[in-house]
This record gives sequence, C-alpha cells and structure tokens, in this order.
Amino acid sequence: MNTDNQPCPRCPDGTATVATVSPSGNIWTVYMCRVCHFSWRSTEPKRRTESALYPEAFRLTAADMAAAPDVPAVPPLRRNP
Repeated sequence: MNTDNQPCPRCPDGTATVATVSPSGNIWTVYMCRVCHFSWRSTEPKRRTESALYPEAFRLTAADMAAAPDVPAVPPLRRNP
C-alpha cells in the first residue's frame, strides 16, 4: 500500500493520506485530505487529482473553511419537561 502523503488538489494547505485501497489487485487508492476532507481515487482524471488543474471555482482556502456554515445547522438541544 502506498502511504506517501499527497498534496491536496482542493486546498493549498492540505496533505492527503491513504484512506483505503482496492481490496484486490491494488487497482485504485483513495486519498483524503487532513485539512478540507476532500477525497479522491487515484484513477480519477487529472482535473480532480492535480492542484494546478483543479477548477478554481471549487478550491478552498483556510479562510473559506473558517467562514463555512454548518450544513445542516445543528439545532439547539431539546430539554425534556
């Protein structure tokens, strides 16, 4: 299994690690970013796996992540009467 860290295509500060590999034949590897939690398979096209080719509109910065709302919003805790 390849456990080398990979740069995240979506966020500039991210480093991804191996989340899992194909159960037989070592055909694909799934990586997951430790910062933005973006995940991708090694078999996806380069526009999804390489930072320089990842669509600008979908990239995230640390400021974007800090300002992101909780979706769905967490409702207040109910109290039993």
